[in-house]
Amino acid sequence: MTDGMRPELVIFDCDGVLVDTEPIANRHFADMLTAEGYPIDAATVMERFMGRPTNESVREVEEALGRALPADLTARLERRIIDAFVADPRPIEGVREAAQALPGRRCVASSSGPAYLREVLAAAGLADLFERMFSAREVARGKPAPDLFLHASARLGVAPERCLVVEDSPAGVRAAAAAGMPVVGYAARTPEEALAGAGARTFDAMAALPELVARL
Repeated sequence: MTDGMRPELVIFDCDGVLVDTEPIANRHFADMLTAEGYPIDAATVMERFMGRPTNESVREVEEALGRALPADLTARLERRIIDAFVADPRPIEGVREAAQALPGRRCVASSSGPAYLREVLAAAGLADLFERMFSAREVARGKPAPDLFLHASARLGVAPERCLVVEDSPAGVRAAAAAGMPVVGYAARTPEEALAGAGARTFDAMAALPELVARL
């Protein structure tokens, strides 16, 4: 997408962009890793692992521990997050209106699993906004590799340069940049300088997203 060109496809990350699950996820992941003998707090989990597939984060911890973690840890973590969110759904304020105001088609491309995406977005009342939901489990490499975003654009038949990515993690921003896609970074929880340093134009309120996109 060049300056002044409307995106044909807007690709949204899920956690932290569409739904406010990051605090839940970071807290539960920290608790589970600590219980497995890897002491860590939620803030450190967010700093190190935000935006990355959980299985890749688990492998990193396993390397540090020198042993395998339980095979079902990722599935148990996902279930905990889903159950906590469904009990108290929290879509990002203004995201439905912002998404509907954007030009082009809309999809989701997330490091989370397919069942997670379906349940969480349904609970938040946002699933109807998107024609497809893509998970990092469909590709060989998760963010910050470009694979997931390139997979989404290819499956929907839109050239990478005609896509726009909405992200909230440096790993996701780097993935979009590596895919050759313009990217905007939602800085409500993530430091603006971290997103900008990874290559995003930043914004801190969903109400500002349509105007930002119009100025790209």
